[in-house]
Amino acid sequence: MMPRSDEISGPGGTGLDERITGALLGAAAGDALGGPVEGYSPDQIVERHGGRVHGIVGPWNGDDWRTARPIAPYHKGDGHVTDDTLMTHALIRVYARVRDHLDAYAVAEHLVPDLMTEPRWIPELEAEALPLQRIFLAEKWLVARLAYGHVDPREAGTGNIVNCGAAMYMAPVGLVNAANPAGAYTEALDVAGAHQSSYGREAAGVFAAAVAAACAPGATPDSVVAASLALAKDGTREAIEKVCEVAAGHGDFESALLPLRRAVTPYDTVGPDYRAPSLGARRPSRLHSIEELPVALGMLVVAGGDLRHAVLGAVNYGRDCDSIATMAGALAGALGSPVPEDWAKTVAEASRLDLWAPARELTEVAREVFARDTGRRRAHERAFAALGGTACSG
Repeated sequence: MMPRSDEISGPGGTGLDERITGALLGAAAGDALGGPVEGYSPDQIVERHGGRVHGIVGPWNGDDWRTARPIAPYHKGDGHVTDDTLMTHALIRVYARVRDHLDAYAVAEHLVPDLMTEPRWIPELEAEALPLQRIFLAEKWLVARLAYGHVDPREAGTGNIVNCGAAMYMAPVGLVNAANPAGAYTEALDVAGAHQSSYGREAAGVFAAAVAAACAPGATPDSVVAASLALAKDGTREAIEKVCEVAAGHGDFESALLPLRRAVTPYDTVGPDYRAPSLGARRPSRLHSIEELPVALGMLVVAGGDLRHAVLGAVNYGRDCDSIATMAGALAGALGSPVPEDWAKTVAEASRLDLWAPARELTEVAREVFARDTGRRRAHERAFAALGGTACSG
């Protein structure tokens, strides 16, 4: 179901509904814009498109997308979302079933069966298929370990490649914990434990925390970065700090593209050639970070929180730009920056997905979870007061 025209742009206000809608629409738009140029450098993008990308573009290889490697058989472009959005929506469906905070066991009991058994429309395949047939190997790991290996869900992420696979779909965790970055961080770390380890899991926690921080009244890009740094550990923290320090010196993504890449390079294990990762790529480390999250936060700073600017900066950065733009779009949308109307409409129609229904569902869940948390907190206060710990006023 398409919304009214005055609803399309996402957050026109600053309430919970608008922020959740803006974050999820922004994430989907960023995903769709970044998909067709994923894996390429800024210079290659300029050469292919005759300049910077400023909106939705077609497949890199045109009509040969079905067979041209390394993208085939996926129709990336023309407004199609990728696995980032498919996984985000899958996690929202888990929230809709559980209607409470999630953990690694919820991934095993609900997310994995959803990926394995429920056919969905897959925009890049232009067909109905199991999500399992589209997701990347790092996400197929969930099925192999949890459905077939019967591994303890809290430890199942150990051994997987360390990348942004868990972080890319953690926005719902931040939105359910809106304005509570510490709660979002803790929950996302538990959820992501079924999927990732090391700095991949850490990035999932920090991204969820950043989204939660962006939902707070009066939030700014600087307050989002500060909340992220207050929680982030090891190389992830240092990478965010260094990238955002550089980003603060730029007011336009064009001038920031190469400086942000240079700032994150010491922490990135993939190396200069995105399609030919280094020997140390994607292995656990306390010194390193995924590239996507620090750059997304950096683009948020460069853009001053403006969604269009942040997403376009992420898209034109290249490399894993669909995930970078997904994160940047979610953060800017949660801050209240509106999603361009033409982007939202085109992505929804091209992807044949209702992008508004998941937002409505997650908003209902977030309110229910907050009510549950309030009840649990008050019960704890009464119990603690009965122990003589402090006076209970309510």
